[in-house]
Amino acid sequence: MRWLDHRDPVQAPLRGAIIALGNFDGFHSGHQAVAGESIRWAHDEGRPSIIATFDPHPVRFFKPEVPPFRLTTLEQRQELYLAAGATAMLVFHFDAELSSTSAQDFIETILIDRFGAHGVVTGGDFSFGQKALGNVDLLRERGGALGLKSRVVDVVEDDGVVSSSRIREALRAGDPQLAAKLLTRPFAIRGIVEHGDKNGRKLGYPTANVSIENYLRPRYGVYAVTGTILATGEKLKGAANIGIRPQFTPPKELLEPYFFDFSGDLYGQEIEVAFHHFLRGEAKFDSLDDLMAQMEKDCAEAKRLLGQPEI
Repeated sequence: MRWLDHRDPVQAPLRGAIIALGNFDGFHSGHQAVAGESIRWAHDEGRPSIIATFDPHPVRFFKPEVPPFRLTTLEQRQELYLAAGATAMLVFHFDAELSSTSAQDFIETILIDRFGAHGVVTGGDFSFGQKALGNVDLLRERGGALGLKSRVVDVVEDDGVVSSSRIREALRAGDPQLAAKLLTRPFAIRGIVEHGDKNGRKLGYPTANVSIENYLRPRYGVYAVTGTILATGEKLKGAANIGIRPQFTPPKELLEPYFFDFSGDLYGQEIEVAFHHFLRGEAKFDSLDDLMAQMEKDCAEAKRLLGQPEI
């Protein structure tokens, strides 16, 4: 799949594309509706389809102090867009220059002149340009006058409007199942397995330590998870703690999955850990024996929930 930079001219075969415009961080069912419309439109007219995203997120640019909130990395988004059927991913690199680009210049200079877009598809609340003054009406009126066609997709509802904010709230509340329902897949953190202090191995539960980096922090605690080793595609089941490990000092924020019946070496490997069920909050126990007894219960419950019978 092509990975395009908004600052560069687009190659000739991708001019005349239909572009799905939005941030599409979580690529939830609402985002998928916008992308799906753009892909169908492109297929109907024999055109390439492009799904856009912004990196960094505009909120991060204007408010760098806010806690991490991303639901996906660019690499995860690229894979999701490819699976949806798009020809390319367009990354708008959000910086001072882009933030000061007027809405009219965004339409004329970027969408029409630089990319030669034939049409764009957005959600009804999409805004763009300096001070977010551009909206779907301006796209329709100004873009339409210059030959740029546009379509607007209605919001998707599932017991309420599907939104990234609602997904983040569910994850912070320890409800990965609601998040998965809205995302149409489990929330997943991807990272490189690091060497740690080997506490899990000493307790009989060797874990794969993964930095959480810029992902949203779900509620700290223990989860039933699945894992994927990206280099091989191998699928694993396990239980994971995410948090600061109050049993040990000094506190260190980590994602620590323990995969059942796996004895290989994961150090240096890139893995993806998907959150399926919240088991309990993070806690400090009176002794390591108490912690080990609870870990045994956590693993048994995770196996039950993930459908893996105990041996």
